[in-house]
Amino acid sequence: MLHQEKVQAALRKATTEGVLGEGHPVAGFIDVQGVRDSVTALHDAFAHVPDVLHAFAVKACPLVPVLRLLADAGMGCEVASPGETRLALAAGFTPERMVLDSPAKTRAEIREALTLGIALNADNLTELDRVDALRPQHSRSVIGLRVNPQVGAGTIAAMSTATHHSKFGVALDDPGARARVLEAFLRRPWLTRLHAHVGSQGCPLPLIAKGLAALHRLAEDINAYVGRRQVTSLDLGGGLPVNFSDDTTMPTFKDYVRVLADAEPALLDGRYELVTEFGRSLLAKNGFTAAVVEYVKTSGGRRIALTHAGAQVATRTVFMPEAWPVRITGHAPDGVLKTTPAVPQDVAGPLCFAGDVVAHERLLPELSEGDLVVLHDTGAYYFSAPWAYNSLPRPGVYGVLHRAGDTVLVPVRSPQPVEELVEESGGCHAEALLGP
Repeated sequence: MLHQEKVQAALRKATTEGVLGEGHPVAGFIDVQGVRDSVTALHDAFAHVPDVLHAFAVKACPLVPVLRLLADAGMGCEVASPGETRLALAAGFTPERMVLDSPAKTRAEIREALTLGIALNADNLTELDRVDALRPQHSRSVIGLRVNPQVGAGTIAAMSTATHHSKFGVALDDPGARARVLEAFLRRPWLTRLHAHVGSQGCPLPLIAKGLAALHRLAEDINAYVGRRQVTSLDLGGGLPVNFSDDTTMPTFKDYVRVLADAEPALLDGRYELVTEFGRSLLAKNGFTAAVVEYVKTSGGRRIALTHAGAQVATRTVFMPEAWPVRITGHAPDGVLKTTPAVPQDVAGPLCFAGDVVAHERLLPELSEGDLVVLHDTGAYYFSAPWAYNSLPRPGVYGVLHRAGDTVLVPVRSPQPVEELVEESGGCHAEALLGP
């Protein structure tokens, strides 16, 4: 986890080396040891469970060096697109430690997974029909079915995946659905896994546990119905909510395990192999975004700091500020934390729409041109997956290492050159629409 001292040390190094400043006004940073510590905490929490594959959700940070770090730390990975599959393979994950989830897999995606031996969770019964047609006779892929236990929503509807009308999985409480699931397993002896995902941010642990306890009951019902132990593994999906209010990590992975055991003790007794799919909870608190304050002005009596960190790197925060607030600190140009009296001010981004504001009337030390702002807890889903609005180049991302009392920055993703933006936008086809 990046505490304030580490943040300031990284900023000092970044401004000294020029990776943050005039030429590069926004950058992302990841604490390498913090990531390893989070993975260790996850493994420790499940240490008493006999057979678990912890699969990192690639969507949370689709950066190859970060994925390589996670693989080296003992993680598997969960992918949800052809692009994520390629990133995971490039990072060194082996197919047998990968899981493919997506509600809209193409036949090509299914065929690839089954050929490579990547585990696959079918989203619906129609997809199982596709698997019937595409599955090689001796495929090594573990194949499961995603179900929706329909236990309800947390405080963020968009992050709740077990609601009555969720687009994910087979809705178990719909008329006749459970019977169709039982028959689907009876007809397919190779269908050996069940998968559910209740949600993460905004979802309390008891709600998550309630959904996964229902998954365990369904597995028992299936095995009783088919008359053999056919379902042998349970994919518990994501995730854990993250505390964005301060540096405290809560809930912890041990909290999660304790609540699962209270809801259904047999879930963790080793009878079923388990898969987890954590993402945000492993990386969020191990990363931050830093940006230069370009201008400061007032409008209607309100002070506004215009920075280079807006919706392109903090999309959820800008569009859903109540659900995704970020902690912000103000720093001098050399990275030192500002401690002058706090005044209310907006912290706005560079994009050309009025709502591009990451904090409204936030109490911060008075920001000035050339200062730096830090958006904390953005190691997942922020700088790693930028939005291309206004054709802003993707920011550089750097790993933060602490060696022999010194801070070292290593490149994770180079800042995108504008020439690459031109090429991505069809630069080599500039004349294509002008006709013969």
